[in-house]
Amino acid sequence: MGAAGGAVLRFFGLAIRVLQFLASAVILGIFSYYLAMMSRHGLAIPTWTKAVEGLSGAAALYSLLGALFVCCLGGIAFFAFTAIVLDICFVGAMIAIAVMTRHGTQSCSGYVQTPLGDGDASSGADTRAGTSFKNSCNLEKAAFAVSIIGIFFFLISIIFQVLLARHHKREKRFGPSPANNYTSGTSRKWWSRKKTYPEASGGVDTLPAHPTPADIELGAEKQAPQKKRFGLFGKKKEPAPFADTAPNNARTGYGYGGSAYTGNM
Repeated sequence: MGAAGGAVLRFFGLAIRVLQFLASAVILGIFSYYLAMMSRHGLAIPTWTKAVEGLSGAAALYSLLGALFVCCLGGIAFFAFTAIVLDICFVGAMIAIAVMTRHGTQSCSGYVQTPLGDGDASSGADTRAGTSFKNSCNLEKAAFAVSIIGIFFFLISIIFQVLLARHHKREKRFGPSPANNYTSGTSRKWWSRKKTYPEASGGVDTLPAHPTPADIELGAEKQAPQKKRFGLFGKKKEPAPFADTAPNNARTGYGYGGSAYTGNM
C-alpha cells in the first residue's frame, strides 16, 4: 500500500470523524432543546438529561479535534494510541446515552414517557413545557437511534486508527521505494543521503568498477606494439603510449610502475 493507500485511509478516517460529529450534534441539539424548554417553564431538570447533554457535547468536540488530527497527525504512534483510547471511551459514552434514552424504543402512540413529562400522545395534549407528547417522544426516539449509530462510528474509527498507525510505521521504516513493493516509480531525491542499493534498481549495479593494481599491470603488458619509423640514421622505435619513462630509481618508489604490487624493489 503506497501513498495512494495512505490517502484513502486518511479520507475514510476523516469521513468517519465527520459522521461522528453529526451524530453527536443531533443528540446535543435535541437535549439542548429539552433543557431550554425545561428552563423556560421552570421545570425540574433531571440529572440524566444533563448527563446526556454533557456526553454528547464532549463527543461532538472530540470528533472535530479528531478530524483535524487525522488530517495533520494521522498515523503517528502516540496520537493514534491516544485516539484509540478516546474512541473506546466515547463508545462507552454512546452506550450510556442509549441507556438513558431507552424510552425512545417505545411507540409514540398512547401513553408515553418523555423527558418533558409523561402523558397520552394520541390525545394531542401538550406537556408542561408547551410541546406535544408525541413530538417529545419522537425527539427522544431520534436521539436513541443516533446514539446506537454513533457506537458503530466510534468502533469503526478504532479500526482506521490501527490501519493508519501501521501504514505510518511501514512508511517510516521502509520509505518510498520500488524495492519494497510499497510505492512505484519513486526516484531518489538529490537531497537524500541514503545509499542506493542494487536491489532498488532491479538487481543491476550501475556504479562503474574500480581497476585493481593487477588490472593496471595486465593492461600495461597488453599494450599495442611499438611503431617503427624511419629517421635520419635509420629506423627508430617510438615509445608505447603511457610508457613509464621515469628513471630506474624513481620506479623503485611508490606507484604502479615499480610498486610493492609488482614486487620490484
